[in-house]
Order: sequence, then structure tokens, then C-alpha cells
Amino acid sequence: AQSLSEKPFSFSKKIIYIGMTNAVAGLKGRLLQFDNTIAMKHCQHGGADRVLYKHQDYAKLTKNLYVSMRHWKCNPQDPTPKDLRTMGKIAAAEYELFALCIERLGDLPEFNRKKESKKYSLTYGRG
Repeated sequence: AQSLSEKPFSFSKKIIYIGMTNAVAGLKGRLLQFDNTIAMKHCQHGGADRVLYKHQDYAKLTKNLYVSMRHWKCNPQDPTPKDLRTMGKIAAAEYELFALCIERLGDLPEFNRKKESKKYSLTYGRG
């Protein structure tokens, strides 16, 4: 697979999901929850649960799955006013990306469309 490291982000219909986290476990923890869900270890991530409904072959999916991220440092466990403002920027960035997807691509990414994307755990009773 071709490395996309350090390449600039661009909008594409190939984007399947946009997410963010302000969790204490941070980005690493949220990505682990996503991976645990698509690997059918534990259902810990709603977006990943929708991805899993359509893509149940973990090996095949992960060979073609790329993550683009922007990282801000903050402390959600004991936040200062600066941390709270940063957490607000993180949430705002997610909504800005949603708006840009609709403007540039005509819709949200497939697995952000909660009304039409089914969850694996709700369909097959696992989780």
C-alpha cells in the first residue's frame, strides 16, 4: 500500500467517516476503540460499528483504511480554561469538516449518516 504520510488532506468521496475525541484516553484510545470494534473484539465505537456492518473482513479493510488526523493537546480530565477552549476547537473542527463534506461532496461520509448506515451489533446481536 502506498504511504500517505505527510501528504496534504483533500476531500474525496473515499472518505467514509469523520470523528473526533475529547476523551481522557485521547486520540490513541479512540483509535483503539475503533480498531477493537472493526476487529470484532469489543463494540466500543458507534462509527466503527457502522463500518463493520458493511466491511466484515478485517484484514481486507485494514489494508485499505487510512487515517487523516489533526491533533490538539488538552487535558480533559482536569481541564483549565485553555483546555476547555481547545476542546471546543476540536468539536468545532469536526462540524466544520461535516459542513465542508456536504458543500464539496454533496453529503456526509457514508458512516456518519446514522439514519441510513446500519450497525453490525444491532443487526447481528454482537458487541
